[in-house]
Amino acid sequence: MAAVLAAAVTGGCSVGVPDPAAPQPVESAPALATPTITPGHDAEAVAAQDLPFASGGVLARGVPVGMSDGLKDAPGWNMVKDDVAGESQYLKDDGCLVAAKVRTNQSVLARRDDRESTVALFQYLDPTILPDYLKAGTLRWGGGESSPGRTVEVLVLEQAAGAGGRVTAVLARLFGTAESSVYVSVSCPDAASLAAARADVGRFLPVLPPSA
Repeated sequence: MAAVLAAAVTGGCSVGVPDPAAPQPVESAPALATPTITPGHDAEAVAAQDLPFASGGVLARGVPVGMSDGLKDAPGWNMVKDDVAGESQYLKDDGCLVAAKVRTNQSVLARRDDRESTVALFQYLDPTILPDYLKAGTLRWGGGESSPGRTVEVLVLEQAAGAGGRVTAVLARLFGTAESSVYVSVSCPDAASLAAARADVGRFLPVLPPSA
């Protein structure tokens, strides 16, 4: 567990090097694409409801989720990396660093439901992570900053301050039907600043439902 979080702090919130023998999800470069219309799929209805792990099947197959960049406009925050290979980074005045990633073509990690798929994602990033290390959490599911929005269920990996003196939380969800994943790493100097940063992430950095 320490390996993935140490890498998140010292390597710009990246993850550890995965086992070469593990299945390799394919990462695609961002590109403009023709919108996909799924017959019988009501994107507005999906966006208007909470998305627990068990409900991941309501998403359109193969249409990826997204993530807002609204944290750049939150008080005290500045964007320091803008969608570089799918990752954006935000730095707060108090030293907290947030890295947010969206990955597509993740079907190789899909399991029976999105919770099991998300465990598989964490274990792909670091095989030493056990399911018991992961806690339930939520991120915002669409909606504007001024609206209450809905929630999307995620798993959270937390680590107390180590040798570097920073505390870290990683929030992630793999959407098996949508064949995509979101990953948010929050690294701060202490527990109080981490709690405040996670509140900002929950308010200003929603996961965006597929629009097709």
